[in-house]
Amino acid sequence: MPITEDGDVVRVRQLARNYAQQVALSLVDQTKLVTATSELARNTLIYGGGGVAHIEIVADGRRRGVRASFRDEGPGIPDVSLALADGWSSGKGLGLGLSGARRLVDEFDLDTEVGRGTSVTVVKWKR
Repeated sequence: MPITEDGDVVRVRQLARNYAQQVALSLVDQTKLVTATSELARNTLIYGGGGVAHIEIVADGRRRGVRASFRDEGPGIPDVSLALADGWSSGKGLGLGLSGARRLVDEFDLDTEVGRGTSVTVVKWKR
């Protein structure tokens, strides 16, 4: 799913909610996943200059969940430690920052390189 405009952020959020409902995440966990995906999609648009999102239902044999991956070819994150610091936000997103999105999900993976872009993958598992 391409992320090139604000409407795409809304579509990512709607798809995440739909999949969260399909795997029967609790309402609280649905809200956490949707909030995290919304923040990450907006980051992809604003800081990465747009990119792509891939959202899917996943299973690991004993449980099901939702995985959301975001990729851009923007400038990358020059200071990952700062970007992941609690309370740090550039002021352009929802105010959660990457650390907030990371706290809302069960798995969080960030891969970035200055000048080459950023990839973030999150997973929320059904409890």
